[in-house]
Amino acid sequence: VIARILPEEDMPYLPDGTPVEIVLNPLGVPSRMNVGQILETHLGWAAHALGLYFATPVFDGATEVEIKKWLDEAGMPKSGKTELFDGMTGGKFEQDVTVGYIYMLKLSHLVDDKIHARSIGPYSLITQQPLGGKAQFGGQRFGE
Repeated sequence: VIARILPEEDMPYLPDGTPVEIVLNPLGVPSRMNVGQILETHLGWAAHALGLYFATPVFDGATEVEIKKWLDEAGMPKSGKTELFDGMTGGKFEQDVTVGYIYMLKLSHLVDDKIHARSIGPYSLITQQPLGGKAQFGGQRFGE
């Protein structure tokens, strides 16, 4: 879900003036259990600063210790967090924020592909309920 689209000058920015391109909800990490996203962010930040490219397997890739070592080599804090400033007010955020480089893919869930309606159609012979799903030209079942 895209909550807000802002002009670049209103986006939060790093101490060197670089604006961030995307801000993610921090509650998405524990709820989706994707801690690897944080590690990828840290590794991407270190790789960008060092001018390196990393290709690391998903489950047998770079460890936290290795990522912290690369962050240290790049002169970045080992926590992977830095100061961030509000693009609208110029004020510093109270807490340091995790920033970095990450691959982000937009999923193409479009309303036109998902919308489905029916007035009459096939029913189950046993339950006399409408079949389920768009592919079977199904409908909403009673009690749902």
